[in-house]
Amino acid sequence: QVQLVESGGGLVQAGGSLRLSCQASGRTLSNYAMGWFRQAPGKEREFVARVTRVGTTYYADSVKGRFTISRDNAKNTVYLQMNSLKPEDTAVYYCAADAGYSNTRSPSTYEYWGQGTRVTVSS
Repeated sequence: QVQLVESGGGLVQAGGSLRLSCQASGRTLSNYAMGWFRQAPGKEREFVARVTRVGTTYYADSVKGRFTISRDNAKNTVYLQMNSLKPEDTAVYYCAADAGYSNTRSPSTYEYWGQGTRVTVSS
């Protein structure tokens, strides 16, 4: 199986930037599409971004133009570059691995999950 560990979260002011990393161990990351999700208190986990095995990217409307997902298979790592952060981006961010090919935005279809890293954006 795959173990995923997120890092890079923290406290930033609105308009600032953070770069989240998701380091994988176990099976090679190249076998999976990878996604980033986030969950704020009292809300359901929501889709943020997805990158396929060949590098095609997809984004939630709320983060288009501000966030960039990328992968480095040689380092077994996925990144989420977050720019122009807003207070509504405050959440715990999770990376996840998907063995399927369905281009899904549903958390239920992702097989492996990290523990999450907390992002807080102040106003």
